[in-house]
Amino acid sequence: MPSRPNRPCSHPGCGALVNGRGSKCPTHMQAQRKRENARRDKDAAALYGAAWRKARAQFLRANPLCQCNECRQARLLTRATVVDHIRPHRGDVNLFWDRTNWQAMSKRCHDRKTARDDGGFGRARSEPDSDRTR
Repeated sequence: MPSRPNRPCSHPGCGALVNGRGSKCPTHMQAQRKRENARRDKDAAALYGAAWRKARAQFLRANPLCQCNECRQARLLTRATVVDHIRPHRGDVNLFWDRTNWQAMSKRCHDRKTARDDGGFGRARSEPDSDRTR
């Protein structure tokens, strides 16, 4: 089967040819990713500010042990250092501040959950099951 012909980069004024499925040359693709990352970082900074740090500290004082399933089932007493959103908020302010959606976790357990749910290590992103994360 013949391969697709090269086509011009979709960025205005760029004459570079692109092969494969992408619509932009590597230079303009990198610039687009930087813009997207900056926008995401700005949105995250609005949520994870001083009010979040204060609420997080209060929650961890009230819940000092990891609340993940693995630690609970094994009856491990692991110190919690992270407040996890059980259902990912994905920028939803109401879900972000919903304390019933928070659980205290150790960093190790949180990293494992995040990699599993957000498609880390090349896995597909999955929606967490309510019985699996709580």
